[in-house]
Amino acid sequence: MISKYFPHILAGTYLVFSIVLGISPVSREVWIAEIIPVIAIFLILVFTFHKFRFSNLAYGLVFIWIFWHTVGGHYTFANVPFGWVTEQLGAERNHFDRIGHFTIGFYAFAMAEWLLRKGYCGFKLAMTFSLFFIMSVAAAYEIIEWWYAALEGGDAGVEFLGSQGDIWDAQKDMLSDTLGAITSLLLFYFYRPDKKQLAS
Repeated sequence: MISKYFPHILAGTYLVFSIVLGISPVSREVWIAEIIPVIAIFLILVFTFHKFRFSNLAYGLVFIWIFWHTVGGHYTFANVPFGWVTEQLGAERNHFDRIGHFTIGFYAFAMAEWLLRKGYCGFKLAMTFSLFFIMSVAAAYEIIEWWYAALEGGDAGVEFLGSQGDIWDAQKDMLSDTLGAITSLLLFYFYRPDKKQLAS
C-alpha cells in the first residue's frame, strides 16, 4: 500500500513543507527566483502522473532535489545553516549549494527510465543521453544564474548567484551536476526500473 501511494505521500509532504518555508524567507526576491523551477517540475510530475508513472526510486531521487532546493530558496543557498558540515569538511565555504547541484544529477535516473520504458532508444544510448542531458541543463542553469544576477544586481543578485567569492563556482557546480548524474546512472544500472513491474 505504501509503495502504491509513495508519490502521493511525497507530494503531500512537499506541499506542507513548501508552504512552511514560503513564510518569511530570508529574501523574498531570491525565494521567488529559486522556487520557480521547483514549482514547474513539481507541477509537471503531478499533471503527467496518470500518463507516465516513474518508479518509486525515481520519484524519491527527484524529490531530494525538490526538498533541498526549497530549503536553499528559503535561506538563500549561501546562508543555509550548514556550518556543522562545513566544519567536518574543513571547508571555507558553505557547500549546501554544491550538494544541491549534485542532486540535480539524480534526474538522469528518471530520464533514462523514461527513455527505456517508452522504447525510444536502447540502453547505452539512454544512459549516454541522460548524462549529456544533465550536463546541458547544468550549463544552461549557470547561464540563467549569471543573467539573473547581472539583471537584478544588488544583494539579491549576489545571493542568487551564490558563488561565495569562488571564481570557479560555475565550473564546480557543473562538475557536481555531472557527478550526481553518473552516480544515479550507476544506481540505474543495478536497479533497472525499466525491467520491473511497477505499482499501478
